[in-house]
Amino acid sequence: MTGRLIDFHCHLDLYPDFERLVAECDREGVYTLAVTTTPAAWRRNRDLAATTRYVRAGLGLHPQLVEERWREIDVWERHLPEARYVGEVGLDASPRHYRSLDRQKDVFGRILKACASEGGKILSVHSVRAARQVLEMVEEHLPPSKGTVILHWFTGSVAEAARAAGLGCFFSVNSEMLATERGRKLVRGLPADRLLTETDGPFTAEGGQPRRPSDVERAVTRLAEALQVPIEECRVNLLVNLKALSSGSPTNAQVRSEGATAKLA
Repeated sequence: MTGRLIDFHCHLDLYPDFERLVAECDREGVYTLAVTTTPAAWRRNRDLAATTRYVRAGLGLHPQLVEERWREIDVWERHLPEARYVGEVGLDASPRHYRSLDRQKDVFGRILKACASEGGKILSVHSVRAARQVLEMVEEHLPPSKGTVILHWFTGSVAEAARAAGLGCFFSVNSEMLATERGRKLVRGLPADRLLTETDGPFTAEGGQPRRPSDVERAVTRLAEALQVPIEECRVNLLVNLKALSSGSPTNAQVRSEGATAKLA
């Protein structure tokens, strides 16, 4: 079976060998969501991904850049009809970025409302120290029937995770999340049919080198260990989840009956 790995949050365009890495993902069969940090990066990512089977591009406006680049939301909105996947977007209330939180909320609100208006979007969402605010805004502006949120590298509380699950959110988890008992406990409490894997490369490292999408294997191994399931079963379950997500969230029973080989729309 091809396409046995999923990296649902990776900044491919921030690697020095961006074009070669896109081709590598396709050659190795790694389902990869290439998130962007500004709408200026969208077209190049979109065009490269368009020639692949396994790579898709996300239209982003990173919350950590909003303080300086908030006006680019107008450009982001113009590109939205071209994109099925959105990311990286969200809120960041860490000390370095807290002063721009109100502006971030304005931008994120516009993103959610635009996605709801378009319908059918899949969003990779940043929520550092802002899980409650993110979930409140998702609940207000993006009903599950209008789009799907994947919470990237989620570090909220158990209660916030339960609330997110109730709102229909998915979760993309990486090996760093699964390196601590707190992280493993949080992941074990998430719905197993809403889990995907990610690297968040190049912002994470393996052996001193930025992780590439194929390095997401480490996250799969740690996830299988945390959930106490065989690694092959974990791989299949992740593919089932991806297929459910990309095909409009049918039940897992339906997806399993059709086979676990995913296809990104």
